[in-house]
Amino acid sequence: MKHHLPNIAGALLGLAFFLFGLNFFGNLIPMPAPPEGSRVIPFFQATGSSGFMVFVKVCEITGAVFKAIPKTRNWGLLVLGPIVVNILAFNVFVAGGAMVLQSPVLIASVVATYLLWSGREKSFTLLHS
Repeated sequence: MKHHLPNIAGALLGLAFFLFGLNFFGNLIPMPAPPEGSRVIPFFQATGSSGFMVFVKVCEITGAVFKAIPKTRNWGLLVLGPIVVNILAFNVFVAGGAMVLQSPVLIASVVATYLLWSGREKSFTLLHS
């Protein structure tokens, strides 16, 4: 079971980022509107109109596909790791610190950290190759 847990966690993290990445393009899951007057609205207006979010969502989908395949899991984590850090930073600095305690943010952060820890030997070989 010990060897299967990283595979399951990688597949679930990949599936989550794949769905949320596709949701940006197809609006499959309705997202609640941010509260009026919050800092989230101008942030999304700036990142949406610049095309930056399209880039991020394509990276999410690409990283998710890599993450779901055990042989390329570390490459997927290499792509998704900075996105997870940015999700945390967004929730702390833009949306307000309490937003970090939302379950999707916590789950993605914990699973990504677990996968980084469980594959640490292989992850470090990416730096030396």
